[in-house]
Amino acid sequence: MTENEYVDIGNLRDSVRRIEARIGKKVIGSERIVRFMFVALLSNNHVLLEGVPGLAKTMLASEFSRHLCMDFKRIQFTPDMLPTDITGTMVFNLEERHLQFRKGPIFANVLLADEINRTPAKVQSALLEGMEEKKVSVGGDDHDLPSPFLVIATQNPIEQEGTFPLAEALMDRFLFRYILTYPSREEELNILKSITLRDDDIDNDIDATKILSLRKEVSKVHASEEIMSYIVDIIRRTREHELIMVGASPRTAAKYLTAVRANAMLNGREYVIPEDVRFISRELLNHRLILRPEALLESGGDGVSTVNKIIDRLISQVATPK
Repeated sequence: MTENEYVDIGNLRDSVRRIEARIGKKVIGSERIVRFMFVALLSNNHVLLEGVPGLAKTMLASEFSRHLCMDFKRIQFTPDMLPTDITGTMVFNLEERHLQFRKGPIFANVLLADEINRTPAKVQSALLEGMEEKKVSVGGDDHDLPSPFLVIATQNPIEQEGTFPLAEALMDRFLFRYILTYPSREEELNILKSITLRDDDIDNDIDATKILSLRKEVSKVHASEEIMSYIVDIIRRTREHELIMVGASPRTAAKYLTAVRANAMLNGREYVIPEDVRFISRELLNHRLILRPEALLESGGDGVSTVNKIIDRLISQVATPK
């Protein structure tokens, strides 16, 4: 990508909006979720989608990869899985008479990890290594994953029997936890109308190669010292709030800055504004804060709405840069 192309990032904004609109025709009401997927992809991170079955999580991940012409694979997690079911394994080649590595489904540009909390911790750890290191270790050798590499994981918040809750270390590897809810009546009606629509021809100008180039440009998006202070003050406020037992870490602040830069670029700007910081605040913080028991008691046990209210409240208490 040339410097001139970077300056005219309005082209990127238009391309992203076209893709959001096209996916929105197939998965009604998905434009905002797609934006968070783009932010995660450009900042070299991952997304966790949480919602009951039937909210088109699988279709959303598939359509996202299809419109970017990237390799897509899906893993349906079960309690009897082994780490090699994800990473791949060594097999004996009878013709050449030696062991060779057979790649697992993790070798994809976009990986849908379906119901990630239904598999044991050792399998989750194998996925964690790939997410963090962008490689897997099998048979004593390291194997690099394709680039770009994006994990879109899902979990069902209702059914908890026979599940393995994600450890804090794994939760923190997801840039966003996006809570999917039931569509409005109008959106649900549009879903029925969209069933008969034929698939649009893919005519995009953002592919895997372009994504890798755009990632280099994210760090060049200007974030003033006031914006950086704004982010730091928000993060530090999570550690001081009376209803939060464990607040966000310094690593969260670094991820926050990269994410807001990516969001600014997707909006066609070369600089970050406070709205970028507030736009991603809930989804970036809601799985990184551990609330005190009294916070949940006051809300009747609804952890999602409680943590969102606390995030909104603490951000309102931090002075917004002018």
